[in-house]
Amino acid sequence: MEIPDRRIELFTGDESEQRFSGPATGEERGILVAMLGAQRATLRLKCSGLGAQLALRSVPPSSLSLLGLVRHLAHVERRWFRSVLAGEDVALRFSSTAAPEGDFDGAGPEPEVVAASWAAWEAEVAFAEAFAAQAPHLDIEGRDGWRGPVSLRWVLLHMIEEYARHNGHADLIRERIDGAVGV
Repeated sequence: MEIPDRRIELFTGDESEQRFSGPATGEERGILVAMLGAQRATLRLKCSGLGAQLALRSVPPSSLSLLGLVRHLAHVERRWFRSVLAGEDVALRFSSTAAPEGDFDGAGPEPEVVAASWAAWEAEVAFAEAFAAQAPHLDIEGRDGWRGPVSLRWVLLHMIEEYARHNGHADLIRERIDGAVGV
């Protein structure tokens, strides 16, 4: 079987190379926070340089898009850090019981939707980063209706896993849009 020629453009430069420059030894919180930061930076990199194209769907019938991933991860950050760990009573941002897939289904190409989605994600990341930095230790707990008691340590590990999985989706979606690939 002959493999067709493909146009591949690698993500390069400081933004790409600095993502995984955090500590590989030392205290646990610093390593976990740096690894989660690298995963967040990877999502931002996979979405870089795109405007309305962020709303392009992966393949029918899936509603998966880069912007949908941004919105979904804003929701996940909000849920685990604000609601579960900080105990805040916060409303869902993009979905509801009537529209449970609103984070993906509502990810349209309009500039105001793109801007609002990024602003929501950035606000939730900023809250999570401040929460993790100010927590007295990794064993502080919140209560989740699904998992029961969860520690900050568990949430950081879960968030690394969540981003890593969705960054794999982002790899494929971005390559489909313009051929850009990379770690």
